[in-house]
Amino acid sequence: MTEPVNIQPDGDPPYVEGLNAPQREAVLTIDGPVLVLAGAGTGKTAALTRRLAHIVYSQKAWPSEILAVTFTNKAAREMKERIAAIVGEAFEGMPWLGTFHSIGSKMVRRHAELVGLKSNFTILDTDDQIRLLKQLIQAEEVDDKRWPARMLAGLIDQWKNRGLNPQDLDTNEAERYDNGKGQHFYTLYQERLKALNACDFGDLLLHSLNLLKNNREILALYQSRFKYILVDEYQDTNSSQYLWLRLLAQSHKNICCVGDDDQSIYSWRGAEVANILKFEKDFPDAKVVKLEQNYRSTPHILAAASGLINHNSGRLGKTLWTQQEDGDKVQIVGVWDGPEEARRTGDEIEALQQIKQVSLNDIAILVRAQFQTREFEDRFISIGMPYKIIGGFRFYERAEIRDALAYLRVIAQPADDLAFERIVNTPKRGLGDKTVEKVHRLARAQGIPLAAAALSICDTDELPPRARNTLLDLMKNFGRWRHLSTDTSHAEMARIVLDECGYTTMLQADRSTEAAGRLENLTELTRAMEEYETLGDFLEHVSLVMDNDARDDEAKVTIMTMHGAKGLEYDHIFCAGWEEGVFPSQRSLDEGGIASLEEERRLAYVAITRAKKKCTIFHAANRRIYGQWNSSIPSRFIGELPDDHVEHESSMSGGESLWRANWTENSDPFAHLAAANATRAGQRGPGWKRASASGSFSTKSQNIKEARGSAVSIGNKGRDDVTIGMRVFHTKFGYGEVMEKEGNKLEIEFEKSGSKRVLDSFVEVT
Repeated sequence: MTEPVNIQPDGDPPYVEGLNAPQREAVLTIDGPVLVLAGAGTGKTAALTRRLAHIVYSQKAWPSEILAVTFTNKAAREMKERIAAIVGEAFEGMPWLGTFHSIGSKMVRRHAELVGLKSNFTILDTDDQIRLLKQLIQAEEVDDKRWPARMLAGLIDQWKNRGLNPQDLDTNEAERYDNGKGQHFYTLYQERLKALNACDFGDLLLHSLNLLKNNREILALYQSRFKYILVDEYQDTNSSQYLWLRLLAQSHKNICCVGDDDQSIYSWRGAEVANILKFEKDFPDAKVVKLEQNYRSTPHILAAASGLINHNSGRLGKTLWTQQEDGDKVQIVGVWDGPEEARRTGDEIEALQQIKQVSLNDIAILVRAQFQTREFEDRFISIGMPYKIIGGFRFYERAEIRDALAYLRVIAQPADDLAFERIVNTPKRGLGDKTVEKVHRLARAQGIPLAAAALSICDTDELPPRARNTLLDLMKNFGRWRHLSTDTSHAEMARIVLDECGYTTMLQADRSTEAAGRLENLTELTRAMEEYETLGDFLEHVSLVMDNDARDDEAKVTIMTMHGAKGLEYDHIFCAGWEEGVFPSQRSLDEGGIASLEEERRLAYVAITRAKKKCTIFHAANRRIYGQWNSSIPSRFIGELPDDHVEHESSMSGGESLWRANWTENSDPFAHLAAANATRAGQRGPGWKRASASGSFSTKSQNIKEARGSAVSIGNKGRDDVTIGMRVFHTKFGYGEVMEKEGNKLEIEFEKSGSKRVLDSFVEVT
C-alpha cells in the first residue's frame, strides 16, 4: 500500500488544488453512494481521476479492489494515465478499470464453464454474427429477404442489452421476428454460439450478469472484492449494465456514478436515461453532487442551452454557469434552402479564417443525419476548403453511393471494368464467383472489357442456363438504360436504374436501422445530379471530390453528426437543418413520441454546448427531403431558446422572425412561409426554378411524413395521364390493362406476359 499523502494545513490533499467546491466534494466524499451530476464542460474528468487517486492515497482500498467502468477504451486509457501522473511510481495499475465489455469479458473467462463456454472462447464481430444468423435462417427455410439476418441481429442485441435470455422473452417480443419465431431463433443462436465456443459482444454483458444472478458464491466474491465502484457516463448505461452494477454495489454500497441526464442521447443503442433518474431511489441515502460551473462556453451559449433543456420534464435539474465574459449571442440564421445554407456557412468560415485568423481545426458543422453532409462537401470542394468527416464516410465514399455510381459509370463508359465488377452481382442476382471468373477469363483472352465479355459469353454454353439468362438480362438492361440516357434526364435515369436493378427493393427489404439512412443517401445522390448538365459532368465532379484527400496535417473543418460530437468541443459550431421533420427527426417522433422528443431536445442541448465561443444555428424555408421540395417550418427548439441570449437573422425577404410566428398559439406558420416564398420566387437558383416548374413545393408539414413513407421509390411522382383501367403498351411486355397505381409504379395485367410491376415512364397510352 502506498504511503499516505501529506495533508495540507487546510486539510485538503494537494491533488484537489485548483478544484472548485463541488469538484472537491465529489473527490473527497468516497464513502456511501454518490451521484455526480456533471454538466457539459464542468471538468468531470478531473474530478473522476482525482477521486480514484484519493481512494488509493487514503488507503481505503488497493487499486485491485476498485472497479472503474468507462464506455470507451480511449476513456479508460486516459483515466489510467491521469491517475498514474497523480499517484506517481507507487501506482500499481488498476486491473478492473476498463469498458463494460472488457470487464465483462474478464469475468466470463474466469468462470466460463458456468455459462457453458471454455475460457478460450472467441468473441465474434458483427460480420461473423450476421453470417452465423444467415446460416440458421436458411436452415429453417425462412425468407431472408423478408426477415433478414441483420434485423434478427439487431433484435438479439436489444434483448441482450435489456438482460433478457431466450426464455425471458414474452409473446410480444417473440412476435417481432418471423411471426412469433423470435424466441426460437434466439435459442438456436445461443446454442450455436456455445457449440462454437463463442460469444458476441452482447454476451459479454449478458453472461456476466447471469453469472452474478445465478451463482451466489460468485456474486459474493465480487461484492467482497470491489470495495469501491465508479461509473462514468452513467446516463448511457443500458438495462443489463444497470442490473449488473446494482448487484455488485449491494454489499459495500460505495458506488459513485458520474453522468448527465441532459446528455442521454443513445436510446437507439439501448441506453436508458431512467437509470440515472432513479439513482436516489436505488440508493436512498445517496449524496448528490452537482457540477455546474462550466469551463468551456460563454454565458450566452450556456444560458441558451439551459433555457432549451428546461422544457424537458424527465430531468434531475441543474443550471450551468461560467465566469467567462458574455461573448456573442447564439445566432439564428434563416436561409432560403439547403444550398444557401452551405454557401452561407462556407462564407462565414472563410471570414473567420481571413479576418479573425481562426484555424479550421477549431470549427465544426453539426448535422442531424448523414445525408445532410453532401451539400457542405460539394460547396467546400468548389471553394477549395479542406474538410473531414468524423464518425462516418464522406458522402461519395458510402457503400450505397459507390454502388449507384458504379451503375452510372458502366452506363457512361461500358469499358469501366472496376465499376462493372462491383455491381455485376449487386444486388444479389445469382451470379457467383465461378461465373464472374469465366467472364474475367474471356475478357483477358480476347483483350476486351468485362461488359463486352459478359455479353459475348451469353452467346455460348460456357455458363449454366440460369446464370446465362440472368447475365443476359443484366446486359440488356444496361443497353436499354444507355439508350434511355439519350432522351431522359440523368437524375431521372438514375432513379429508374436504382428501381429496376433491384437496389431500391433490396434496401426496402432490409429492416436494419441503417437501411432507411441508405435510402436517404440515394435520394440525396439523385437530387445532387440535377445540378449538373450531363451525366459526364456529374461523374467528373464526383472524381474530383473523391480525390480531395489533403494532407493529414492540414487544418480542416470538421463535419459530423450531433451524436458523434458528444464529448468534443470547438471554438465555433455551425448547427445545420433545424427544421421540423429534420430536427427534431420526424422518424424519431413517430417511433417514440414524447420520450423521443425529449431525447431530440437533449441532442440539441449537446450540440449547442459543444461551442466554446460562438454557436450559429441555421434553418431553411425550403428543403428537399426524399426527392420532394417542402416548405419547412423552423424547429420548435428555436422557439424554445430564451430571447435574451439569441439573435435572429434572415436572408429571406418577409422571413424575419419566422420562428416566432410559427410557434405562436393560433398562428398560421405556413402563411408566413407562403409570403416569403412569393417574395423570393425568381431570386433563387435552379432548385427553386425546378420546384416551381413542377409544382412540387409542399405547403403542409404532413407532407414531410408522407415523403418519408414514399422515400423508397426515390422520386416517385407518377404520371397524371395513366389511370387504373387504362389500356397501355410496353415495349417488352406488350399490351395490358392497368390494375393498380402507386406513385410512378404500375401493376399491369399484360395479355401475353401476365401481371407485371413496371414504371409508368415505360408505357404508352393506347
